[in-house]
Amino acid sequence: MLAVIFFHAGFAGFSGGFVGVDIFFVLSGYLITSIIIRELATGRFTVKAFYERRVRRILPPLFLVMAVSIPFAWMLFPPPEMTDFSQSLVAVTVFGSNFFFWLETGYFSTASELPLLHTWSLGVEEQFYFLFPLFLLLTWRLGRRWIVVLIIFAGVLSLLLAQWASFEQPVAAFYLLPTRIWELLIGSLAAFALSRSYTQLLFSKKIIGEFGGWIGISLILFSVFSFSSATPFPGFYATVPTLGTLLVILCASEDTYLGKFLSTRLLVGIGLVSYSAYLWHQPIFVFGKDLAYSGLSLPLSFFFIGLTFTLAFLSWKYVETPFRDKKRISAKFVLVASVISSMVFIALGLWGHFSRGFEMQTDGGLASRSAQESRLKTSSDFIIIGDSHGEHLIYGLETVTSGQVTDFTSAGCIPLRNVDRYDSRFIPGTCVTKMNGFLDRIILENPDAVVILSSMGPVYLDGTSFKGIDEDRVTGLGVELITDPTITDRWQVFEIGLRQTLGELSKLDRSQIVFSIDVPELGIEGCSATPRKEVDFGLFSLRDRATEVDECHVSRLEYDNRTERYRNLVHKVAADFPKVRVFDPTDVFCSRELCMGLDETFGYLYRDADHLSSSGSLFFAESFVAYLSSDTESLNPGQLR
Repeated sequence: MLAVIFFHAGFAGFSGGFVGVDIFFVLSGYLITSIIIRELATGRFTVKAFYERRVRRILPPLFLVMAVSIPFAWMLFPPPEMTDFSQSLVAVTVFGSNFFFWLETGYFSTASELPLLHTWSLGVEEQFYFLFPLFLLLTWRLGRRWIVVLIIFAGVLSLLLAQWASFEQPVAAFYLLPTRIWELLIGSLAAFALSRSYTQLLFSKKIIGEFGGWIGISLILFSVFSFSSATPFPGFYATVPTLGTLLVILCASEDTYLGKFLSTRLLVGIGLVSYSAYLWHQPIFVFGKDLAYSGLSLPLSFFFIGLTFTLAFLSWKYVETPFRDKKRISAKFVLVASVISSMVFIALGLWGHFSRGFEMQTDGGLASRSAQESRLKTSSDFIIIGDSHGEHLIYGLETVTSGQVTDFTSAGCIPLRNVDRYDSRFIPGTCVTKMNGFLDRIILENPDAVVILSSMGPVYLDGTSFKGIDEDRVTGLGVELITDPTITDRWQVFEIGLRQTLGELSKLDRSQIVFSIDVPELGIEGCSATPRKEVDFGLFSLRDRATEVDECHVSRLEYDNRTERYRNLVHKVAADFPKVRVFDPTDVFCSRELCMGLDETFGYLYRDADHLSSSGSLFFAESFVAYLSSDTESLNPGQLR
């Protein structure tokens, strides 16, 4: 749990902190299986009692965190992100959030992380415990030996599937039960091993306990500090922290130094509040970073960690502990409260989904003028490959063309061959798998279309995003060349990936290839066409407050200084590929002095600090169509204004 929190806090050295979830799965499998087999052995096990304990343990603190997250999501999220959050409410309530983040890839498609993203692991765990107790109940008469054989067989199959999927389907491998079940089963095997007296005697020998326990800790620490987003997961590499956890369970008895260390009051206390701390840390970091806006500094990280454990202690003491006490809170009350709470969360989630994040349907003035009739038209087909800065071009191109627009975008992923994106929010291999797949399909089909590569290139290269001239630069993005991870210079990675991508696409004889320089980062959140939210329910009405911005522009000189090296690199590489054209929208969005976020005809051009609104997308598309039909390599400033 600590490893996961430090990983999300961005602490240097905890690049493999995500293995904390794998450790949790092993511990969970051990603890729950130990309880079940003890009750089965004494004839006291019932499915009803088991699930009642799970409800008492899991739901009260989970529902508390969800309830607290709702008002913060309302205050901080625009309707698109509020839609994703609303959908996640439903998914979490039915313990299907791992499916939700796999299918919808909300982990990647939102501008900021979702507050309930971490609940995917609860989905995996509860799906396992929906099946595993029934399995033990049905096979108990076969004897422990055959049960262990079946567990080993299922675990090996799951591990092999995880190894394959880590390379072929990394997102599915990360989120779904079939590729995670082997980790829980390792814990189950530990429970069966320690339920035998001769096994207990073996591992209780001091020399074995000391040696095995510290080897286990070493394996865990090695994975936490040496694994990274480039590590294929959860395949064979995941055996390092999971087998390390197994050794700690088996060997760290009370008589060993490790066992005594793990039994200290501090670590026992952290263990008691670990579930609540895990629940709280994600929304605290998500909402905290959103409120801080200027990024996650070291003092802020420590503050969020302190807040996490403070809330964890309070929810453990006043929520977890009372609800687990059958004498204080009856089973009937737990059942009724759980059903009502679930219905409320599902209703709110569906409401947010069908209202598109509670988006206001009233006239938004300039911000509502994006659906105007375009003055320029084309019949060309377009294929857009890129990240969210490619995705925001789709609306405009669909408006100006009678042809087809194909969306090959994935938020946060750079559209270059063999180049992966990494940071604490991205599963290793996700981006490179998607982008290589998109490129393979384009090359295979050789379409008669305009292929556009578009992404927030300056952000990947500089590793920072622009949040206004008076704001700190926000760090955190990284790129990696998977064919040669030893290359650490992001500019070199970008150039190698760009050369390979343009080289492959240049061989297509039916496609036009255009690299679109990124649109200027506005750096002003308030000067945007972000739709406002509204809840109107009878006498109750709640609306976002409108934000007034005096100056809706940034300095052209500041923008040029930030992007000059990026634009020069793109033009240098593209010059080696005559078939490739480079479209630079800078002179369309900027005059000689200012880069504008508001246009007299189109209204607000941005929906946030750097993504185009539908008006801005149309503004871009008209400029792009004019560029394609011209013989020049650039447009005059304000040509389409």
